[in-house]
Amino acid sequence: MKKITFAFFIFLLCLKTSLQAQNFVGGNIGQYSGIFGVLENPALAKDDSYKLDVNLFAVSGFLGNDYVAIDFSDWNSFRDGFNFDTDLSRSPNPRNKFFGNGDVLGPSVLFQLNSTSGLAISTRFRTFFNIYNLDGEIYDLASSVDINSDFGVTLEQLSGTGHGWGEVGLSYARTLINSNQLELNAGVTLKYLIGGGGVFGYSQRLQANYASSNKALTTSGSLDYAYTEGFENDSFSLSSGSSGLGADLGISFKIPSSDQSLSSYKLKGGISITDLGKVSYDNSTFFDYDLNATINSDEFRNKTLDEVLADNYPGSESRRNLDFQLPTAFRAFVDLPVTSGLFVSLQTAVSLREFGENPSSSLINFITLNPRFEKKWFSIYSPLSFRQHQSGPAWGLGFRAGPVMLGSGSILSNLLASNSYSTDLYVGLRIPIYSKQ
Repeated sequence: MKKITFAFFIFLLCLKTSLQAQNFVGGNIGQYSGIFGVLENPALAKDDSYKLDVNLFAVSGFLGNDYVAIDFSDWNSFRDGFNFDTDLSRSPNPRNKFFGNGDVLGPSVLFQLNSTSGLAISTRFRTFFNIYNLDGEIYDLASSVDINSDFGVTLEQLSGTGHGWGEVGLSYARTLINSNQLELNAGVTLKYLIGGGGVFGYSQRLQANYASSNKALTTSGSLDYAYTEGFENDSFSLSSGSSGLGADLGISFKIPSSDQSLSSYKLKGGISITDLGKVSYDNSTFFDYDLNATINSDEFRNKTLDEVLADNYPGSESRRNLDFQLPTAFRAFVDLPVTSGLFVSLQTAVSLREFGENPSSSLINFITLNPRFEKKWFSIYSPLSFRQHQSGPAWGLGFRAGPVMLGSGSILSNLLASNSYSTDLYVGLRIPIYSKQ
């Protein structure tokens, strides 16, 4: 039996296969955020800056954890060949967390119907994974001790969810109040959701002890996990047979500026609730196992995890419907012009999904301060974010130049810090047609 089996045995009990956080950090709030602002708040579909904003393609990815860190500032380690055993620093604790998401914005368009209303149509594919309370000592024990050594671990409220889905969204925003003192807009996005597939697992308490003298692995506790149809074959594809409905709701405001050379507004802001809804999957597979048993470690030599569980632990298998909840969140932002072309915004998002609400994707709470220099055809920004489960701030850099957008919410902090626990990157290509030429 390889040592790596011990390292990931408990992990695989939670997530059978290898499978949020911020997206487009710094580029989704501003005078010219366009279709990207609608993703944050549907009321921003009423946008006086554009006649038409067409997104051709944009992708954003985020990965984070509180267990393992990389020193991006040490270029010598990358030049000489990266070694996962020596070039990573680890901070194991009984409740380590791992999380990430990917967001692909496909062909999408934002346009103004008239002076009081705007409409947006969007296509999108998203993936989320969250793993909570995985004891980081599992990997350390397996990788740092000889196979003849004993070890034991205890996991409390181990939980993991991975899910991918597609969206087709229709957004509408309308001005409710328009005066010299206030412009107030309200908006809604309705989404048709297309399931890609998902997996989740949960264990209230799980213990594992290994005795090297007789290769005995003793476990106690219970395990519940499930996956959608196709995941047993590592299949992942959008299917019209698995679908759901979702929605975003929002309001935004502007306090008009009398000094148009500074900005069209003195202050801009809004609040929204995003990702209401769920994706329903038929014929999903559920497993419930009693893990109170002792088995020989040789069981892992030529068997899959499903085979080890089925052959050695009492349990049940059933087929039923499975609903994956979207990462519902409350969002808010304010944007303030400082001088001509210079702005500063503050935005935050708080997950409305409770811990242990399975199966459910959940957003990583954050607050971001984003100074930027912005003109019609160009902007540059440097967001500073404080993220849940991260010990220090993430400092990024990004720009928009005509049709191109490129940035990262963590590139500067990753290059400067000796230990980086998260990273993200995004790029986009669009066709902007501004309302004032």
